[in-house]
Amino acid sequence: MGKPTGFLEFKRALPAYRPVEERLKDYGEFELKWPNELLAQQGARCMDCAVPTCHAYGHGCPLGNLIPDWNDLVFRGDWEGAIRELHRTNNFPEVTGRVCPAPCEAACILGINSDPVTIKKIEKSIVDRAFQEGWVVAAPAPRRTGKRVAVVGSGPAGLAAAQQLGRQGHDVVVFEQADRFGGLLTYGIPNFKMEKHIVERRVEQMRGEGVQFKANTCVGRDITAAELLAGYDAIVLAGGAMQARALEANVEGRQLEGIHYAMDFLPQQNRRNFGETVPPQQAILATGKRVVILGGGDTGSDCLGTSHRQRAREVLQYEILPRPDPLKSSSSHEEGGLRRWNVLTKGFRGSNGHVEELYGCEVEWLPPEQPGGRPLMREVPGTAFSERVELVLLAMGFLGPVREGLLQELGVKLDERSNVDRDAQYRTSIPKVFVAGDMGRGASLVVWAIWEGREAARCVGQYLMGAE
Repeated sequence: MGKPTGFLEFKRALPAYRPVEERLKDYGEFELKWPNELLAQQGARCMDCAVPTCHAYGHGCPLGNLIPDWNDLVFRGDWEGAIRELHRTNNFPEVTGRVCPAPCEAACILGINSDPVTIKKIEKSIVDRAFQEGWVVAAPAPRRTGKRVAVVGSGPAGLAAAQQLGRQGHDVVVFEQADRFGGLLTYGIPNFKMEKHIVERRVEQMRGEGVQFKANTCVGRDITAAELLAGYDAIVLAGGAMQARALEANVEGRQLEGIHYAMDFLPQQNRRNFGETVPPQQAILATGKRVVILGGGDTGSDCLGTSHRQRAREVLQYEILPRPDPLKSSSSHEEGGLRRWNVLTKGFRGSNGHVEELYGCEVEWLPPEQPGGRPLMREVPGTAFSERVELVLLAMGFLGPVREGLLQELGVKLDERSNVDRDAQYRTSIPKVFVAGDMGRGASLVVWAIWEGREAARCVGQYLMGAE
């Protein structure tokens, strides 16, 4: 490394944000830029590890990012070299540098007895400067293979697969059922975490590399699976895991108005940010309301930050699981709201068809009855409660891909978790059909989606060119 004693000389610096009262007035990104001198110091903290577990598969980043290499290049001031190293393993570092929870930092060896290196901030700074300097350009394949590949879904897995396959020289068409590309990057993640020009400029780069994009096209409705199978040499399924976890069927009052899935609420605000108009009769707004969010994960946090910006009167966030140790808090939690754990929602009450009250109780978790089994949940006597509520947002996770439509039409085999079954080469049970990302893995991190898109593209390329 350029400065072997850097980890002894410099302390870890934390990202700086715009003040809460300022950032709640808009939906723009609020993380402030660092000067190059500070970034060089933070890069110098990277140690000359014998085994850098930050990018070891199964420990840190699944993409295998060459983290020590580009940390050192930033320290030396070679930013153009840093983006080259970053792009070797990651198609979209501007995405992971914004929304990835940074397993690389959790795996940093320096973190054993000190604070880990600020890998995520350095990564984001590298790619943002690369775009600013014009170093990110289209890289079309020098030769075409004549093979046609359909990619279904334009989230991170689909985009990564499409870019890699296009660079192999294949003719790639990406099908997206929405009117814009990016999947949850565009319609699920709020703008304050990632502004949408971040996705749009990558799509334009891929167009320059020959990848075609077809929006407003739902495979299984607007085009049949049979047509895809007949018209393409290979198909990559990358539609994500969009089957939202629902409340139990016996939850009283679930049908009341004012109870919505997070993935109905969040995309509406993103559409407003695009300048689109949401019809008043369909609008889901937290403005002036007492809001309860069910679910304590990233999606719940996104609902929290969005509710704050819509000027909710009060926001509560309930999680059925115990409070984690250590507790993970997001920037949205810094902006306000009340969090509770070990809370079971038992039902809702209301009048005139609209929700007005949530009732539930506290629970405790007991060891499983058998080794390897699931923990047992038990209601705690005397803890029943009720809350006045005007809007309930369900952010309880996802149960795998939507089965109706494309998957049923294809007849692909599903695994025991209701994801699309695949082998080690990402092949499904249907010849020439592959799957990547959450559709085959289940809901996971964006780094895993990019990794699987890249790996699926490698396997598809081998299949198409007879190199298996």
